[in-house]
Amino acid sequence: MASFSIQKDKKNDKIVNILAIAIPVAVALLIGIRQKIDLGSWTKILPHVIGVLNTTTSITLILGFISIKRQNLEGHRKMMMLSFVQGALFLVLYILYHISNDSTPYGGEGLLRPVYYFFLLTHILLSVGVVWFVLKAIYFALSSQIAEHKKVVKWAFPLWLYVSVTGVIVYLMISPYYQ
Repeated sequence: MASFSIQKDKKNDKIVNILAIAIPVAVALLIGIRQKIDLGSWTKILPHVIGVLNTTTSITLILGFISIKRQNLEGHRKMMMLSFVQGALFLVLYILYHISNDSTPYGGEGLLRPVYYFFLLTHILLSVGVVWFVLKAIYFALSSQIAEHKKVVKWAFPLWLYVSVTGVIVYLMISPYYQ
């Protein structure tokens, strides 16, 4: 597999930091639009596609972790780049769904209700913060700053895995209420 790299410089550092702020802000602004855009009925399947993406991202993150622990650098690169691509696709589909559909209210009762909202709230809050860690981890890896990469992935990996897994849990808990 051909290796892709980027240059280590202050300009690229700034780009990563700007994107880490701009992405969550843009998502919040787009989702906050009250007037929905009619993109067609096909968008009704997006929560299910997003659920699958969260599941496969969780799997590729774990496989990437296992690969690096086994010192399989090429396997690690492949799994982490696949995780990154899946995350980017998730983001696009998530925005498309939410700009074209109203949010689905959770219909569960009893003890499941606070459990659902705990997972939802921590998922949302940590998904905002994990963007910076993931972008930095990718940047450090692609610019061959391996010591810095190792430092940031100590936070990026568990946060990203938590966000991904809780995305699956939230999806499974709300999926009966999609129309």
